Amino acid sequence: MDLKEKLISSFLAFEDQVDVDAYVHDIRSEAIKTFENKGFPSKKEEAWKYTSLNAILKHDYSVFPKQENALEYRDIKKYFIHDIDTFKIIFIDGTYSSHLSQTTHDGMDICLMSAALSKPKYRLVIENYFNKAATGDSLSSLNTAFSSEGAFIHIPKNKLVEKPIQIIHFSTGNESAVMLHPRNMIVVEENSYVQIIERHQSLSNNPVLTNSVTEVFAKKRAIVDYYKIQNDNKNASLIDNTFIKQKQESHCSVHTFSFGGKLTRNNLNFYQHGERIDSTLKGITIIGDKQHVDHNTLVHHIEPNCESHQDYKGVFGDSSTGVFNGKVVVEKEAQKTNAFQANNNILISDKASINTKPQLEIFADDVKCSHGCTIGQLDDDAMFYLRSRGIPEKEAKALLMYAFSNNVLDSVKIPELKKRINKLIANKLGVNIGFDL
Repeated sequence: MDLKEKLISSFLAFEDQVDVDAYVHDIRSEAIKTFENKGFPSKKEEAWKYTSLNAILKHDYSVFPKQENALEYRDIKKYFIHDIDTFKIIFIDGTYSSHLSQTTHDGMDICLMSAALSKPKYRLVIENYFNKAATGDSLSSLNTAFSSEGAFIHIPKNKLVEKPIQIIHFSTGNESAVMLHPRNMIVVEENSYVQIIERHQSLSNNPVLTNSVTEVFAKKRAIVDYYKIQNDNKNASLIDNTFIKQKQESHCSVHTFSFGGKLTRNNLNFYQHGERIDSTLKGITIIGDKQHVDHNTLVHHIEPNCESHQDYKGVFGDSSTGVFNGKVVVEKEAQKTNAFQANNNILISDKASINTKPQLEIFADDVKCSHGCTIGQLDDDAMFYLRSRGIPEKEAKALLMYAFSNNVLDSVKIPELKKRINKLIANKLGVNIGFDL
């Protein structure tokens, strides 16, 4: 039995285990039918032309993980941004860990998706938002069919969330191979502000495949500042599907830092429903060995006077592979749109490769849109300049790569997170540079 057949046959058993009402049941049933019809994406599809899932689908994944291992905070502290006080929503092998988490219902809901799906008091929110942003692609549908746990964040009007929220999913290696389907839903009402840090982390060398879906709804003048840290083990693969719906004058930004994992696919989709909206998508990728990172982005400009900014930097070594497939769509009504898209890459190995395809689809005539990509190596003149001033070759290369990614780090609004990312970059480059950018 292949993985697709195993998942379809496991669906009824899964629904018997979870407590959901008829509304959610109908959504799940339609989703599993969609997955059954479409199956896993292949390279025959244009959006997956440069990314094959064959190698990661061959494992015999457990669909229902066993009871999670007990983890102590001291053993996993290094994976937290522990320099600052934060809310924490922690999952171990797909199960919520209450003793590692810090949630709240004090004036806002920072809690669990399972509670929102099963408790009557959340029914109106679920009916208004659950699966309303995610598209009907096969992997998002698979997540919808099997989603039972994740983060549920509902911020009411005029609320400044004073500390960031960390969402961390740990996999302990209890199973020889495991597949997880975390589901996050984030609703930020008018004039509210929230910062979120998300991470998926395997604690063993056993294969892990995470198929994650996050839906974000930013209402009028809401601000959402989202950070994704991807620095997992070499047998862990992540398919991250994020869908963001924005209303008038909202500002949403997603920073993606991809440093580890066997295969990482980031599907990031912004939909602008209103005027004077700002969308920011930025990322840094530094990988080596045979790692593979694929950024697939969409910004859909639907109404006038909006902006979007995409800036992705990649450093690829050894036999690693990068993919960037970014699309900006400007509808006829979306006049006065200002859209910028850039993808710049450095190959530091003859065996590394990057496939990049920035795209603009513009149906309006009064817009300011630009896109472009670069692929190259480190500048020889800059290297000579640094070497001539006594800087060793390894440190000189690291300095140039730090400078290359600096403008992405500049827009990180959490100083402690920026410091952590600096350390991760230095670690990936194998140097110790004694300053923060």
